[in-house]
Amino acid sequence: MVDLLKSFTHSVKHWYIPLIVGILFIILGIYIFTVPVATYLTLAIFFSVSFLVSGLFDSFFAISNYKSLNGWGWYLVSGILHLVIGIYLTVYPQISMAVLPYVVGFTVLFRSFLSLGMAFEMKSSGVLNWGNVAISSILGILLSFLLITNPVFSGLSLVVLTALSFIFSGIASVLIAFNLRKIKKHPEKLSDELKSKIEEIQAEIEQQIK
Repeated sequence: MVDLLKSFTHSVKHWYIPLIVGILFIILGIYIFTVPVATYLTLAIFFSVSFLVSGLFDSFFAISNYKSLNGWGWYLVSGILHLVIGIYLTVYPQISMAVLPYVVGFTVLFRSFLSLGMAFEMKSSGVLNWGNVAISSILGILLSFLLITNPVFSGLSLVVLTALSFIFSGIASVLIAFNLRKIKKHPEKLSDELKSKIEEIQAEIEQQIK
């Protein structure tokens, strides 16, 4: 209940950032499907760019919303992780086929767990379609886990797992963005009097909890 009132009294800033990152991941996933198996290693440059961009966006989003989102710290960790991986792939573009699936897999796996956590936070805040975020996140987790635990697939399986991992992680991020947009609209629809009442109720609940 406290989380729901918090979503009313604090406006989520830059809700579109997860949307941009999600679209980036979906486009990258679709592109991977079109790349021949023999050139899988050439994707390292695309991975590095996507992780650098998403890392910068996630870090900015987390810092901008540290008062609005309970899980902002994890978003910051995710942003830093993506930045580190992006820099690593930029410095070592010729990373071996044996290592690249682990790097991509662990990075997307962490992001999928982050999205799953956001889904449950949305559930506690009363967002009705939080389940769609959870399903997309779980699929991303499963595919990333397969990519990590079974990196020595046939070339086709490796490409498919990588592509689908990015796509489902991207879908979860897009869904999160639209849900955050709905939360952002709550304060705009409330009158000053109603906002004041909500703040009073929230203060009473917090006192009772203490």
